[in-house]
Amino acid sequence: MKKLLLAASLLAGLASPAFAVSTADRIVAVVNNSVITLSELNLREQEVSTSLKSQKIDLPAADLLARQVLDQMINEQLQLQFASNNGIRVSELDLDSAMLNVAKQNKTDLPGLRKLVEKDGLTLEQLREQLRKDLLLQRIREREIASRVTVSDQEVDQILKSASNLKSTEYHLAVIQVNVPERADAAIFEQRRQKLLKAQSELQAGKPFAQVAASYSEAQNALQGGDLGWRSANALPADFAQMLEKLQPGATTDIVRSSGSLYLFKLVEKRNDNAPQFVQQYKVRHILVKTNEATSETDAYNRILQVQDRLKRGAKFEDLAKQFSEDGTAALGGDLGWVSDGDTVPDFERAVHALHPGQISEPIKSPFGWHLIRLDEVRSQNVSDDRERLTLKQQLRQRKMEQSYTDWLEQLRASAFIDDRLIEK
Repeated sequence: MKKLLLAASLLAGLASPAFAVSTADRIVAVVNNSVITLSELNLREQEVSTSLKSQKIDLPAADLLARQVLDQMINEQLQLQFASNNGIRVSELDLDSAMLNVAKQNKTDLPGLRKLVEKDGLTLEQLREQLRKDLLLQRIREREIASRVTVSDQEVDQILKSASNLKSTEYHLAVIQVNVPERADAAIFEQRRQKLLKAQSELQAGKPFAQVAASYSEAQNALQGGDLGWRSANALPADFAQMLEKLQPGATTDIVRSSGSLYLFKLVEKRNDNAPQFVQQYKVRHILVKTNEATSETDAYNRILQVQDRLKRGAKFEDLAKQFSEDGTAALGGDLGWVSDGDTVPDFERAVHALHPGQISEPIKSPFGWHLIRLDEVRSQNVSDDRERLTLKQQLRQRKMEQSYTDWLEQLRASAFIDDRLIEK
């Protein structure tokens, strides 16, 4: 909650037009038609410093922290501009729901949330705008990355067939990542490598990995110390898993090159886990009205509202799915069977989690169109026999998404006008 409230204080500066800049403030970056000022950068640095301290991560040197934070702000600004240019919006209803969720997380209601926010010197309106930005960034990733990344059964089969005896091993990893632009020449590649070599030398001098990651890493988790969490051996390239197996916990790899980026990995812990694993599974049906060149979002929304009206007047969900759904499950009455987390796109999954058995959702927007979802049953299923396959598929997808997002951001930066003035010319 504290982090969220601190972030809300920065909203006013994220898209400030040039004419709004005070003469007492200087511009540290121009991003297409927007600017970032020194005062905005300083405010964001305060937020990041508070976050790092709460994680017990030593702060980077002041110049390195400013560099990291400004790069993060430039990336945010580019994504928010992309959302505006491509019609990605967050509705007031979505914001109302997000505000209620924040209140519930803090075990209060909206009036109570207002009091909590005001104790930090902010307003509920500032919090609402911060949530709008967070939801926009989330939707961009879902639309541009998550909805396009798939892992086929054939990919999983191929990896399992060639799996080593490390298949039950999991590694807790942290990373320092330096991105190399596509088609970079030898000089640029060497410049990027030197940055990572500098990080490596600081590690060898005894600086904590999390502090060095916060200073140099270009990964999205840099300002969280580079922590990647647990990764299954099967979800990693075989030669990389074999290299990790030779490391002792606490050790760091040499520089690794993969998918256009350069990495230093730290092995935090490793474990072999053969215990039974239970997961929540959901038996659901849905009705989908697709959006496409022939059907606008407004038309699709109006059609799903008409279906919803028939449901409220007593029509059977299965019958309406057969009649109106544009999904391949229409002939089955919209039956998707049992789904686990990760099987559906995030918007759909969040809607399922919010339902009780027998309940039907309000219209839900996903990258495919508008849905009505009915949750029939929930069960906790022992997936020990399928665990290896399930974990591998989820982690492969996560790995693909991380790399796709990095590539997409690099392309966004390459096509933008960015005048970086952090070091005055």
